[in-house]
This record gives sequence, structure tokens and C-alpha cells, in this order.
Amino acid sequence: MGGGLAGIRAAIAAAETDPKLRVAMVSKVYPMRSHTVSAEGGCAAVLREPDSFDGHAFDTIKGSDYLADQDVVEVFVREAPLEVIQMEHWGCPWSREPDGRISVRPFGGMTTWRTCFAADKSGFHMLHTVFQTSLQFANIERLDEFFVTSLITEDGRCEGVIGFDMRSGEVRSLAARAVILATGGNGRIYAFTTNGAICTGDGMALAYRAGVPLKDMEFVQFHPTGMPSTGILITEAVRGEGGYLTNAEGERFLERYVPNKMELGPRDIISRAMVTEFEAGRGLKGEYGDYMNLDVRHLGSEVINRKLPFMRELMGEYMGIDIVTDPMPVRPVEHYMMGGIDTDASGRTPMPGLYAAGECANAGINGANRLGSNSLPECLVFGAAAGRAAVHDARGVKAPGSNPIAGLVKDETRRIEADFLGRSSGTERVGEIREDLQKMMDAQVGVFRTGDGLKTAVKELAELRDRFARLKLDDHSRTFNTELVTALELENMLDGAETIIESALARQESRGSHARRDFPDRNDEKYLAHTLAYHTRGAKPRLEYRPVRITQWQPQARSY
Repeated sequence: MGGGLAGIRAAIAAAETDPKLRVAMVSKVYPMRSHTVSAEGGCAAVLREPDSFDGHAFDTIKGSDYLADQDVVEVFVREAPLEVIQMEHWGCPWSREPDGRISVRPFGGMTTWRTCFAADKSGFHMLHTVFQTSLQFANIERLDEFFVTSLITEDGRCEGVIGFDMRSGEVRSLAARAVILATGGNGRIYAFTTNGAICTGDGMALAYRAGVPLKDMEFVQFHPTGMPSTGILITEAVRGEGGYLTNAEGERFLERYVPNKMELGPRDIISRAMVTEFEAGRGLKGEYGDYMNLDVRHLGSEVINRKLPFMRELMGEYMGIDIVTDPMPVRPVEHYMMGGIDTDASGRTPMPGLYAAGECANAGINGANRLGSNSLPECLVFGAAAGRAAVHDARGVKAPGSNPIAGLVKDETRRIEADFLGRSSGTERVGEIREDLQKMMDAQVGVFRTGDGLKTAVKELAELRDRFARLKLDDHSRTFNTELVTALELENMLDGAETIIESALARQESRGSHARRDFPDRNDEKYLAHTLAYHTRGAKPRLEYRPVRITQWQPQARSY
């Protein structure tokens, strides 16, 4: 389920592992519209000396503020180069050095150059590569524009999904010996985000409601450089290639916050530094609020056109700025969810038959803060692992029966009719509830948080849920009913927001992207542990904690 980089990589791995198996790849959009296309900067992997697996692992663990599971990180850094080479063999057009080697660039929080890239459209080219590769497998059947509304579970095991074909509105089941969720993040619960409209946390919500815990949901990454008008991502590669961040006084203010890294500091620290500068009155004033300047004029047009052509195009199209002659206005923007469905290094969830990979999953490598350029190899490594594990586990599983599933399809059809299409007495609108949710998350659960603000968010979310119960749809048709889809997405967004808020309120410390002004210090004695949020019907999530697994890197002060 999911047609992005992780989902397609999982489908390929499953099809390769056993060509006799039937693999259904389900996506609510055409795969080329998946959000992977928005990843711009690059893909981290150890490809040459003086880099090392231990170096990549330590950078990732330190960047996570020591909340990463170190055994999983060690697996990840060893598998990442193999996946990059596999992408090379499948035809990914990596940028090249003069000697023919894949080019690498520096990225925030990394101690050496290890981010390989395809200009500044890395995700776009990687997604195209795996998609065209998947077409050669006759045993992969695509179901595009199919919206999944529930998981089929029996005796604690996942045995398929139920959803509807957007073109016809027909509710149908897909029985399966294994289900892999690769549905991306839920960044659209924020108003100002780099995430596309499709990033509504569907897979997270489905797993959560089925009884699988969501892990570390309080950790939300804010990228330092979003376009002030739209939230469109201005890739970290701009700073990796030598861009400067300057405030209203023209100074490179990061010297006060990350003097040894400057613009190549981790995203969470730079985002907080920018907000602190805004609060001190040193931000530039604009139509959309305070911003900083990101300046690459000193790089020259040749470097910009060769390594950052898409950034020049975006700024020209949306801001009327030529980055060869003018600095770029930027401000922090919600970007990525470190939290997600609880999985192990093979993509297995606590529920037999259910697997997850990519941003919707939490295998344990990102902890409290993800380093830039680790997300694309994460999709490849854990997508492939989940595909192989699902095939391995499915071999001894009996195919689900048809009779109980037929009844579940009728139940789901009645639920959609009763709760959405058939309701005539509602007064609330999808767009208004969604907008109020996004504004609340921006205001209360942003770069900095407080206990009072989070308690306000709990109260406001309860009011939004009450309003959702009074929802009214104008479109009662079944053919391409986009209003129905957005209503179901909003239901998923509300569940995801609740896990973020409650997990953040319970974690009384500051770690990585979770910055509590009322608890400014990291507390390893109490909170060197993953938060697990379990769904409880009609009540707030039940929270449990699981200790972080440490192999060789003991927690220390995180400074750059």
C-alpha cells in the first residue's frame, strides 16, 4: 500500500524474491505523483574512503539526539551503499565527478561528504527509476487511485485491506497473506509544510486503529528553509553547496548556535536558531511573516545551473527571484515525521502479517531528529527489507477465507454511507475543520512547545473531533468523489494529530526536534526511551515506553 519509493521498492523485492507470488501495489494516486518526487537534496551512503560505516552510524545516532536504536542504524548504514549501487544498475542518472564516480555533497550533521545526488531533483529521478524497473515484473499488479479505508484483521493477524476504487466508488476487499504499508507521512496536519496534499498519514492511522502502536510521534522535523509564501522545500543541498543564511543585520547568525558547523548544522538546531532570531527582532519582515536570507550569489551561475537548477526554477516561478543575483527568503517549515508505525529492522510490526516502511514507519534510525539525506536510503533499505520479510513469512500462511471478508466489505460500505455519503443533517465542512486543525498544530505544536500550549491543543482537538461528527458532504456521488476522500483523510489526520500532541505532552524534556520551553534539558534518566501510543476507543491514547537499544555509542552532550 503506497506507490512512492518505499512502496515500489518493497513490491520489487517481493516480486524478485518469489516470481510466483501475486503482488498488488495499491496507491491513492498515480505512483509518479507520490511525494518522493519532492525530495531534492540527495541520498546518504558510504561509497568511498575516508568515509566509514561507523562514521555514518555515529552521525545518525548523534543527530537523533541518541534516541535511535543503534543496532538498526548499523544495519541501515551497511545496506544503504548496496541500494545506491542497485539504483545505479537500474539506471538512476546520478550526478558524476569528472572521473565517472557518483558525486557526493556535504549535508547537515554529517562529518564528511556522503550524500550522492542527481542535481537537485534526486527523489524525482529515484522514483522514476524504481517505477520503470517495476514495470518489468509481470507479477506486480497496480491498483492506482484506490483509497484504503481499513485493514482486514482476524485473530490478531492482518489478512488484507478494504477500500474503494475512486473511479467507480465500488468498495472492495484485497485479501492477502501479507500487507506492507508504505504510505508516507502526515505533514498536512500543519498549515505551513513542505508536504503535498496527499500526505495525510493514512497508513499510520489504519495501523493505529487496528491496534499497532505509533512510535515517537512527538518528534516532528521542521526544515529550516521553506519558501515563505507556499512552504515549498528549498533543499538543504543549497547550504551543502555553500549557501549562507543571514539575518536582517546581514550577519551569518548561526555562529552563535552551531559555530563548528554553521549552515551544515542539523535541521532541528538551525530551525530553533532561526525562530530565536525572529523573537529577538533580527528577522527580515515580509508579507508572510519573518524570514531569513539564503544566499548563493557567491557560487556563480555555472555552479548554480549545474547543481541547483531546480532551485533557480522554483524561486523564479513562485517568488520572481533569480538566485544568481538575489538571495532567497526562507523560514522554518514542517517537513518530516520521525514518528511512525512501530517496526523492526525487517519492517515487521507487532501484528503478524503487517509490515511498514518509509516515512509512515519507525524502524528506529531517526530517533528525535533525522539527518538530511537519510530518508531516501531509508525508503530503499527498509522497503526492500519489508518486501523480503513479507514473502518469507507469507510462505507458510493459509490464504484468507472469502466469507468473513465479504461481510466486512458490506460493513465498510454501510459505514461510509452512514457516516459520510448518506448524512444530511450535518453542519460542518471538511475544509474548515482541516484548516482549523492545521492552524492549531502550527500555533501549539511547532518548533517550540510548552505544557500549556499542548494542553490547549488537547482541548482544541477534542472540539475538532466533535465538529467532525457533525460533518456534511455536498457530493453524494461515488465517481471520483474527492470530497469523500478528503473527509476520510481528515479522519486520519485527526488521529495522527492526537498521537503527536499526547506524546509531546507526556515527554517532559527537550530532545532533538521536541523542544519544551518548560523542560529545556534532555533527561536521559527518564526519557532515553521510545514513546509507544496505543489506540483506545473513545479515549486518549495509552502511552508506554520502550528503552532505546545502545550498542557502542553512549549518550553524550549533543554539540556541533
